[in-house]
Amino acid sequence: MVLYLKIANKYHIIDEPNERSSHTYIPIRGGGIVWWIAGIIYSLLHLPESVYFLTGISLIAIVSFWDDVASLPINARITVHFVAAGILLYGLGLLEILSWWQIPIAFIFIAGIWNAFNFMDGINGITGLYSLTVLIALQYVNYKITAFTPPDFINYAIIACIVFLFFNFKKQAKCFAGDIGSLAVSFWIVSLTLQLMLKTKSIVWIGFLTVYGVDSIGTILHRLFLRQNIFTAHRMHLYQMLTNQWEIPHLKVAAGYALIQIVICAIIIILYSYSPTVSEIAGIGLLLLCCLIYLLTFIPESP
Repeated sequence: MVLYLKIANKYHIIDEPNERSSHTYIPIRGGGIVWWIAGIIYSLLHLPESVYFLTGISLIAIVSFWDDVASLPINARITVHFVAAGILLYGLGLLEILSWWQIPIAFIFIAGIWNAFNFMDGINGITGLYSLTVLIALQYVNYKITAFTPPDFINYAIIACIVFLFFNFKKQAKCFAGDIGSLAVSFWIVSLTLQLMLKTKSIVWIGFLTVYGVDSIGTILHRLFLRQNIFTAHRMHLYQMLTNQWEIPHLKVAAGYALIQIVICAIIIILYSYSPTVSEIAGIGLLLLCCLIYLLTFIPESP
């Protein structure tokens, strides 16, 4: 990370404030490269079983870093996202399991989560802290409920989160994750979540991404309601409203998002231990509750 910061500073890989930014200073962009590096190290130590993970995360990381340095057309990015999603699904054996009509849904689901992480990466600490929360929850399930992946596969991602937060969880962050960071860590988290869903044959674990999902989808629906172009830059995510209009410090908002997700993860885990069916019902209830809170309390007025 120290080496990357020096290289990025030399070659002017920075994040200048624009119309969708929530910062006024100029940090280094692309610090999330740490997740890709961690993924490479883990994969090279666990070949050949990690070859599909290595291929997928490398493909999406390279293109995302390219987009960080010199913007790419949206069609090129989306194409690569779907190719990486295909590699991930093939590597997990899901293309052989899913029905023909379920496959396109899986592609959209995966690409949607990746882009949600990308959209939510806008304030100090939020990507690293939220990802760390989800990864710790997944590791707890891996140790205490059902073993679905080698523990080190999660540990490497956790270590990368801690390293990134050392430079990012500050009032004035030294670096931002960039597209490479948000997409690389979300690729990792989606891979783990799909493994867990396959092992348990339950979709309840999607609840580990409830907070990001509600903010991302809620913002899209709100902008559609206002007849705005959802592909243009904006500052209408809830976390952006909290920091820009309500002037709540970035780190408090990031910690708040992580804390809410911790509570949701804990409820799902506890109830799953009691009854998988009850946990699925509770997961839906928690999702609806978060949506209701968003609708009644936090939808900003039209700008």
